[in-house]
Amino acid sequence: MAENNYKWYVLKAISGKENKVKEYIEGALVTSTLFKEYVSQVLIPTEKVMVLRGNKRVLKERNMLPGYVLVECNLTDECYPLLRNIPNVLGFVTESKSSVKAKPVSQEEVNRLVGTLDEVNVEAVMDEIFLVGEHVKVTDGPFSGFEGVVNEVAQDKRKLKVVVTIFDRQTPLELGYDQVAKE
Repeated sequence: MAENNYKWYVLKAISGKENKVKEYIEGALVTSTLFKEYVSQVLIPTEKVMVLRGNKRVLKERNMLPGYVLVECNLTDECYPLLRNIPNVLGFVTESKSSVKAKPVSQEEVNRLVGTLDEVNVEAVMDEIFLVGEHVKVTDGPFSGFEGVVNEVAQDKRKLKVVVTIFDRQTPLELGYDQVAKE
């Protein structure tokens, strides 16, 4: 019987196959007593981002560390080949290029990753680029429905200065990329 000496380790997986690795391990935890004995839990660090598709905002999960899966386990000589030989797994993150010994991850690093899993990162991922002089429509906020012209673009801040006409007066507004749409 294995001691409950669980530590977090990082498995290198084929990029895009992280969920398959996680499903395989979780399935093995249900069916295999060996996995139950050595593996505690599996985690894929993801974050929620707001993506603009057309004029609609969609909440999407994005993998924070593509190609990596976190596994909490008691990495013994019996457990190592069980995890290393999972389909789509390339190996463990090791201490050095010449070392074969897997390097555990500190609990603080895992807590930091798990803490960011709960937060929603509202980031507008845009296919479009706004240009000065372009006509846009405000889609969000108190000026929703107003039309205006882009006066200034701050791509690093993801902000626009848009001039709209309110009561026959030109009024500049500072808006985020996610608050406007091209006409």
